[in-house]
Amino acid sequence: MDIQVIYREGKPDYAVLPWADFQQLLREAGRDARQTAEQRKPEPVAAVPLSNLRSLREEHKLTLEALAREAGISPAYLHMIESGEREPSAVLLRAFGRIFNVQNWDV
Repeated sequence: MDIQVIYREGKPDYAVLPWADFQQLLREAGRDARQTAEQRKPEPVAAVPLSNLRSLREEHKLTLEALAREAGISPAYLHMIESGEREPSAVLLRAFGRIFNVQNWDV
């Protein structure tokens, strides 16, 4: 098996291996790639109130900083959205939807 190890700060962080080897590992574990992808992505949630953004973030164990980075905004701006001081744009709502697998937000 040909594996490339990627290090971050001197410690192994990722292992990269050829697709055929990955498929073999999945078969040996009793899984296939399609099942793996389906298991990672739960059914989309139809609609969520925007006021639940903070609790949704906490359920997913994301810090304010981590969600802000993922959405491409500052933590301060995310805090204002979570506290109701600012209304997010449609683009930002789509970003939150992608992150949390939510189709629509009730604003």
